[in-house]
Amino acid sequence: MKNRIYIKDLKDHIGKEVTIAGFVDVRRDQGKMVFFDFRDVSGYVQGVVLPKSGSMEMAKDIRPEWVLAVRGKINKRPEKNVNKGEQNGDIELEILEITVLNEAATPPIDIGTPGYDIGEEHRLAYRYLDLRRPRLNKNIKNRHKVAKLIRDFLDHEGFFEIETPILTKSTPEGARDYIVPSRLDRGKFYALPQSPQQYKQLLMTAGFEKYFQIARCMRDEDTRGDRQPEFTQLDLEMSFVEEEDVISLTEKLLIDIVAKLYPEKKIQKVPFPRLTYKEAMDKYKIDRPDLRKNRDDSNELAFCFIIDFPFFEKDSEGGWTFTHNPFSAPKPEHMDLLLKKENIENIKAAQYDIVLNGIEIGGGSLRNHEPKALKKVFEIMGHEEGNIEANFGHMLKALGAGTPPHGGIAWGLDRLLMLLENETSIREVIAFPKTGEGRDPMMGSPSAVPEKHLKELGIKIIK
Repeated sequence: MKNRIYIKDLKDHIGKEVTIAGFVDVRRDQGKMVFFDFRDVSGYVQGVVLPKSGSMEMAKDIRPEWVLAVRGKINKRPEKNVNKGEQNGDIELEILEITVLNEAATPPIDIGTPGYDIGEEHRLAYRYLDLRRPRLNKNIKNRHKVAKLIRDFLDHEGFFEIETPILTKSTPEGARDYIVPSRLDRGKFYALPQSPQQYKQLLMTAGFEKYFQIARCMRDEDTRGDRQPEFTQLDLEMSFVEEEDVISLTEKLLIDIVAKLYPEKKIQKVPFPRLTYKEAMDKYKIDRPDLRKNRDDSNELAFCFIIDFPFFEKDSEGGWTFTHNPFSAPKPEHMDLLLKKENIENIKAAQYDIVLNGIEIGGGSLRNHEPKALKKVFEIMGHEEGNIEANFGHMLKALGAGTPPHGGIAWGLDRLLMLLENETSIREVIAFPKTGEGRDPMMGSPSAVPEKHLKELGIKIIK
């Protein structure tokens, strides 16, 4: 819009005529004068229509959430009317002309409150309105700031941001995949990525050495707790590193985020405490202990690393499965046990978690960069030769092409932001989340598709 001024910049135009554009936040009709609070993406300002203004008749009809362009003069408020501590509390917009850009129906939810008292289903059905409330608006803007700081920090550290595929191959390595049918290759399917795990390791094979991505991940898990079908990770991988390199980088980046974006918060202890898995279980009976000294202080951040995890654990059928990631490497001193497949319960992995206030916000490991060692992991887990080749042959082949030793970590970005913003659900820091049951009441998904589309894909629904 020509000559538009953002509300945050109005203080630089005192005594001048300006044009702003945005929403009507509050309207107060006092008879001879009508007051408005306007908001745009940058902030708030109070405007007033004076008795003799040619805009008075229009001002009587305008309601909250209408979208307007307003021309007016910026005046300093008398000292007695200054609202100290408020944005633009010492100025006022004398409204000279109003242009209605769009009227608005009365909002079906109250967006002037924090919103915790409103049913989540109702809020998510009108998420485009819910996001107007100041609390959520702040959360999403701060999410951008955290992501930008991460990108700038890792760029300075020599990392390359590289996108990896969304349509990939289904492999039995973790949670249930979301699958996508192929129209051109009937009866075959893509899988949506549970994480970029294999691709980031292949980027190490390719020689990039330092990779990161703020990645979307999808897992078809049963509904429980604070999970989402799709979520966001900070995913990174580094070549020619030891555990200490990844742990130190993680600590440095987290400290930087808190210091620059959340200075009101206090990290309880630096360097972050480190506990072995055994120490955590023996002392706290959990591998993600809450080490805060004062849990009533919302600004207290108690980070800790958990290290030396068991590589394997028994599954429900009595066989062996991995505790974290099948691509992890054992501790160097336990590599011989892995290769011989001996004392499996005693093999420790070069794995590490980062925990904040009793919540795991990230995990990673050094990787098995030699194909023979990775193959032993799948053998221990009961995979037969043909199955290993069918599901993981591409990885074994790549590792055999000359892959440097490497390791990395993935943060649950939603969880980290939830804690930094003092929220209790990751849905409060995601722009368009699903419900706890995995539904989107705003878009009406998941939904049925026309029979024609199913026929094209060679799919029949069995009820």
